[in-house]
Amino acid sequence: MTDLSGKTALVTGSVQGIGYAIAEALAGAGARIAVHGIAGDAQVHDVCEHLLKAGSPQAEFFLGDMRDPDRIAELMDAVEAWGGADILVNNAGIQHTAPLATMPRETWEAILAVNLSGAFHTMQRAMPLMAERGYGRVINIASVHGLVASKDKAPYVAAKFGLVGLSKVAALEYATAGSKAQGGVTVNCICPGWTETAIIEPQIEARAKAHGGDRAAGIAELLAEKQPTQRTSDPSEIGALALWLCDPVAHNLTGASIPVDGGWTAQ
Repeated sequence: MTDLSGKTALVTGSVQGIGYAIAEALAGAGARIAVHGIAGDAQVHDVCEHLLKAGSPQAEFFLGDMRDPDRIAELMDAVEAWGGADILVNNAGIQHTAPLATMPRETWEAILAVNLSGAFHTMQRAMPLMAERGYGRVINIASVHGLVASKDKAPYVAAKFGLVGLSKVAALEYATAGSKAQGGVTVNCICPGWTETAIIEPQIEARAKAHGGDRAAGIAELLAEKQPTQRTSDPSEIGALALWLCDPVAHNLTGASIPVDGGWTAQ
């Protein structure tokens, strides 16, 4: 089993969904968790308490607006004061669908800022310290839309393709940091397809209603055009993959974009 005792993980967007599941998996391996996201005090308290019960020796919430480089700098200052991130998971993201011709300019700017520029700023701060320590993991949560496109998602697809490219560059620049014994410094993307989070739940419910309440039939219809298995992933499955990537045994897996998409990108 992966042992992350003594390691600190910053997981952006970790108060719900995939980020929460990744934080839970890393906590179960003994990592300290720097929690981040948009949430009220009660939710923050519940998330941190859950991560402590899952096995983390410490779980604290850190503020940081991923649209604003100055706020990101403050976030990274606070995490460095806490000991610095051995593991950085860039999961925070936003989405909006609209045709290219009508996509609001401010929406384009916001999606690029959160989904791409935010990761650049956190990586720029965290990775030199990882190199000094000889161990570091950057896991960027891209999407199948970092590998293939869909209509009405221009800023999201542009950001995710950019995130894949950014990750490859960083992987090359830090390829010689550390050693096999230490674990080295790696940078990879996880590219989920349809994953059961709150974001897609309304779509599942609508399709299930059309099938007399049959949730499985609703999911199969929703996924039929894109995801050949016609099965969604659970966020915990993404967490399990992220945990494995943090193990020292994964020292030579770097610069990869790993699809968890039921065959979507194999078509």
